[in-house]
Amino acid sequence: MNNQNMNPITEDDIANYLANTPGFFERHAQLLSAVQMTSPHGNRAVSLQERQAEMLREKIKALEHRVMDMVRHGTENMVTADRLQRWARKLLQVRGSSALPATIASEIRTQFMVPQVAIKAWDVDGPYAEEPFALGVSQDARTFASSLTQPYCGLNSGFEAVRWLDDAATAMSVALIPLRDGEINSSTPAFGMLVLASPDPQRFQSAMGTDFLERIAELASAALSRLRQQ
Repeated sequence: MNNQNMNPITEDDIANYLANTPGFFERHAQLLSAVQMTSPHGNRAVSLQERQAEMLREKIKALEHRVMDMVRHGTENMVTADRLQRWARKLLQVRGSSALPATIASEIRTQFMVPQVAIKAWDVDGPYAEEPFALGVSQDARTFASSLTQPYCGLNSGFEAVRWLDDAATAMSVALIPLRDGEINSSTPAFGMLVLASPDPQRFQSAMGTDFLERIAELASAALSRLRQQ
């Protein structure tokens, strides 16, 4: 019985042979120009060399896009870092402690182009207990803030904190950011909350990254420590 008929040569056999026999096309160079393939950019037939050139151009184009994306993200990160630095600098320049919450909110609006921002703080020291930022917060809102171990980002679902905004009716998407001592994702009870809002339902989404908002919260919390009960 013919062993070749029992074990016919497969495409894998041919591919393995060519991969392990680098001198094959040197000895049979005429085959390279004879091989015809279908171009991915139409139904025309192209030579193997032309197809390889097309593949190389596609790889180069993909690499160019990746480099462009890296440059764009690097530029965006630099702009964000500059804005964060300007925001933090403004907080350090505040002389009167009672002006800190309003400065935190107004500078977030200015530096990060957030349409609406509100801030509340509780358990503050006696001289600040009657300030607007310390009033109008229910126990439910305090409990909710303490339950957050990361910013909530998503649609406005009728949260009490949204009513702290100047125009709550236009807040379609919101970011609710707890303020607490230390890292935001700890179990330490919150002593305040930041509310960021936009009329754009897509501005604050549940799938968005919150690292930047967490840094904002930690810096704001540290600045507000001057108002806390000792």
